[in-house]
Amino acid sequence: MKLVSLTDICRPKQWKTISMKDFTEKGYSVYGANGKIGWYSEFNHKEETLLITCRGASCGSVNISEPYSYINGNAMALDSLSKDVYIKYLYYYLKNTSLKDCISGSAQPQITKLGLDRVQIPLPPLPEQKRIATILDKADALRQKSKQQLAAYEELLQATFLDMFGDPVTNPKGWEEVNLGGVIDGIESGWSPKCESSPRKGNNTWAILTLSAVSERNYLDNKNKKLPDSLSPKENIEVKPNDLLFSRKNTRELVGACAYVFKTPPKLLLPDTIFRIKYQPLLLNGIFTSFLFNDRNFRRKIQKLATGSAGSMPNISKEKLKNLSIPLPPLNLQNHFAQIVQNIEAQKTLLKQSMQENEDLFNALVQKAFKGEL
Repeated sequence: MKLVSLTDICRPKQWKTISMKDFTEKGYSVYGANGKIGWYSEFNHKEETLLITCRGASCGSVNISEPYSYINGNAMALDSLSKDVYIKYLYYYLKNTSLKDCISGSAQPQITKLGLDRVQIPLPPLPEQKRIATILDKADALRQKSKQQLAAYEELLQATFLDMFGDPVTNPKGWEEVNLGGVIDGIESGWSPKCESSPRKGNNTWAILTLSAVSERNYLDNKNKKLPDSLSPKENIEVKPNDLLFSRKNTRELVGACAYVFKTPPKLLLPDTIFRIKYQPLLLNGIFTSFLFNDRNFRRKIQKLATGSAGSMPNISKEKLKNLSIPLPPLNLQNHFAQIVQNIEAQKTLLKQSMQENEDLFNALVQKAFKGEL
């Protein structure tokens, strides 16, 4: 399979950037650094076009524009693509290869035409490109279908919560309202010593969760840093199944995020940025509470509790959290909802296993495709 330079088969170009104030409510799609970002009254590309994000944190991301689109200057348009190249083949190759060698700049990463000169593309005959792209399309469709199913489960859970309990801020069902402090046994803080820079390997060593371990009902046990061997673990703050974790200090968007721990590996400790809310199980169900705290409207209420200067992360104190007024439906209704959640979570677990299998299949096909082994 011959290798060709990317810039020999196309003409990379950054087009004029349109200000967002000039966007229209409808019209032609506008593509920026992260795909479609709005609409404009004009287009600068009649045909679908491959584009590479050339500025910012997502530098190197690859997208294909719709026909009749405007491609902004934050994306490098691969114009004048050779008729010997099938666009979907090139898309899959660029999307699944590293473009790090093309990126320059530290404070503001960027990709220039000069950087793209170094990219080499394995290029089989056009019919073979189309055959490879068709196979990868089918494998990618399996991945996307699984993601859509997972999103549908999430939407079902949110809809079920609102159907059973109503909007927790306006409380249309007239549930009793209590301060959180009246239905919990306390709020525990974590510990954040200086840890090693990388996550632990295996579950036999102690580690501290990082700030990103809790986000909108998601508990991510792989977000951790190994505790140095010279430090003794504080075993009283080890995360356990059925814990209710609350992000007391985070970005403006994530402060107040809450997650219920369905399961967890051992020897993971709470950091001082995450609270453990010790709910009273005869009054408050932990799963119900995690959904309550992550409800879009109720999250805004929680986020208003946060304080902090412009130069620091917003923070929510224990006292303010204890004084938070929450609706308290009957426990049997909370428990019924929690059982529904557990049933769906079991289905999600199976789906995630299938998603990983689909991901592994796709990656294996990609590796073979561009080595000429498919």
